[in-house]
Amino acid sequence: MSRVYNFSAGPAVLPEEVLKEAAEEMLDYRGCGMSVMEMSHRSKAFETIIQTAEQDLRDLMNIPNNYRVLFLQGGASQQFAMIPMNLMKNRKAAYIITGQWAKKAFSEAKIYGEAVDVASSADKTFSYIPDCSNLDIPEDADYVYICENNTIYGTKFHTLPNTKGKNLVADVSSCFLSEPTDVTKYGLIYGGVQKNIGPAGMVIVIIREDLITEDTLSGTPTMLKYKTHADHNSLYNTPPAYGIYICGKVFQWLKKRGGLSAMKEYNEKKAKILYDFLDQSKLFQGTVVKQDRSLMNVPFVTGNEELDAKFVKEAKTCGFENLKGHRTVGGMRASIYNAMPIEGVEKLVEFMEKFEKENI
Repeated sequence: MSRVYNFSAGPAVLPEEVLKEAAEEMLDYRGCGMSVMEMSHRSKAFETIIQTAEQDLRDLMNIPNNYRVLFLQGGASQQFAMIPMNLMKNRKAAYIITGQWAKKAFSEAKIYGEAVDVASSADKTFSYIPDCSNLDIPEDADYVYICENNTIYGTKFHTLPNTKGKNLVADVSSCFLSEPTDVTKYGLIYGGVQKNIGPAGMVIVIIREDLITEDTLSGTPTMLKYKTHADHNSLYNTPPAYGIYICGKVFQWLKKRGGLSAMKEYNEKKAKILYDFLDQSKLFQGTVVKQDRSLMNVPFVTGNEELDAKFVKEAKTCGFENLKGHRTVGGMRASIYNAMPIEGVEKLVEFMEKFEKENI
């Protein structure tokens, strides 16, 4: 069977080249007679894998020396608790609510201290990014939290909020490595890797060293302290070894493609094909205000639920998978992450044009 065009929001499409390499090394990783899935995380071979992965990520993102890179388990959702446990020194933080995941992080933070909702786009089903140029941020807030790209709603912060000197904490799960990032603008960046980088089951945290302290909230488990993992170079316990290995391969694939500037250009080109079609379509409409559109996740609707369902069903028979939108938005959503080839988007638009002619 030939491979489908997988528009899933996550776990999502991975570069074919990476999957083929991993398949070749599945039974015998570079002559060591075993798979990476089987090897000790204390072995020389794995030590090389994790160190190379970290260095490649540092190169790609130009991560300064005073930031640590942590490869952790628990996915992005575990960070909803880990962040306040480690960073809420004054027991107060400001949250900008632009979708389900920011909302969940906000609810979790309330368990540990006073989480203040300083801006929200809930009034219009999260279809835009609120103006964050002059927010009412509490003076004693420990950090300002955003979800930078909203997978479900297809919005993206193209301008970071004015945090008035407070540390910016960002969930970048669905835009990780899709474009260059100035790491110095953040105190902490994190992302579940299953959308744009690797297999499900791990999260990457990039954190400034001065935020890694013993001074965590009382009762914080050892495993949920950033210091525990930083002190042991992400090897305090058995890490998500195979996930790190695949991420490392994706980092190398990105380097080969010219790095993050080249990737941004490619992603803009891909997204333009789909957005240009939506903007002139008589049947389909995008659901996001133009200036806040994501390059990674594109939600769209016909305005008719039965027609939406028909589209998703017919698309599937033509080899376009996972186009059903999230239940809170309805309609369709095409996630066009780094590994989605441009032909996938072109073919999707061809199919949409055909469907429009047949159903209008």
